[in-house]
Amino acid sequence: MPVLVVSCVDDPTADLVLAELCDREVPVVRFDPGADFPHELTLSASVGDTGLAGSIETAARRLDLLGVQAVYWRHPTLYRPPRHLDEHTGRWVADQSRFGLGGVLAALPGARYLNHPWRNRDAEHKPVQLATAVTAGLRVPRTLVTNSLDSVRSFASVVGDVVYKPLWSTPYQNADGEARTIWADVIDPGTLDERVGGAAHLFQERVRKVADVRVTMVGERAFAVRIDGAPRLDWRQDYPSLTYTPVDAPSTIVRGMRAYLDAFRLDFGAFDFSLTPDGDWVFLECNPNGQWGWFGPDISQPIAHAIADQLTTAEARR
Repeated sequence: MPVLVVSCVDDPTADLVLAELCDREVPVVRFDPGADFPHELTLSASVGDTGLAGSIETAARRLDLLGVQAVYWRHPTLYRPPRHLDEHTGRWVADQSRFGLGGVLAALPGARYLNHPWRNRDAEHKPVQLATAVTAGLRVPRTLVTNSLDSVRSFASVVGDVVYKPLWSTPYQNADGEARTIWADVIDPGTLDERVGGAAHLFQERVRKVADVRVTMVGERAFAVRIDGAPRLDWRQDYPSLTYTPVDAPSTIVRGMRAYLDAFRLDFGAFDFSLTPDGDWVFLECNPNGQWGWFGPDISQPIAHAIADQLTTAEARR
């Protein structure tokens, strides 16, 4: 029974898992539904008294919908229509593909998902992440989500230094059409004005930290990496300056992360923590489909091995 890998072509993280599965001689079918359907994929699915059945055919493989043992859901592209269609027809066609093929891929009988795409979607909202982390016993920074300028100023008067974070990583361009990334950063509330009222914004107290920690959870296994050398608040802004050291996550943190994933019905999550001078781990966020492949083989290979276990070994599945 094959493992289905759903991701874009340019996904080195998925490549690491594919290599591990190939080393184990596990049959794999990989495609990107948003990019490959309908011109490179043929879907034939039926629903009757016995449930869902049928197949998806690529140029080289035929995938029996009843024969998929697991799905590794990574980063497929958005569904896009054929170029010859006008805007309105194209949008209609793309939606039919998303709800048709996407609905089939989300309902494969007996398949194990890491993670199910709908569970990923549920877990991507930062306010829900923070509230769930608190319920799971993890410490979080004091946080405000608001479109009220007065609320921001009042919040800053209580917590001191304030960090702004985007609620979602929406592609953004400035007035000149140049692509820009909005990073988490310390702000001066005195520079804010009434434009705060135009959208929801996330503000947090600044956590005094000595390092960052990324923990990749796969099932019951926690792969924690201490990140040092970040010259800026958001360490993703300067990868060449970073050093990585595997560390052991405290048992209380591991239990909290597992409780967090259970709340969302996930088997995988990439957790970000700030490590304080007192040794406290402060939860910042959890990406249910986060990257880990850039760490290098000493760190990334054990994670790929654990994911392959989760996809293929009955004992590893929850």
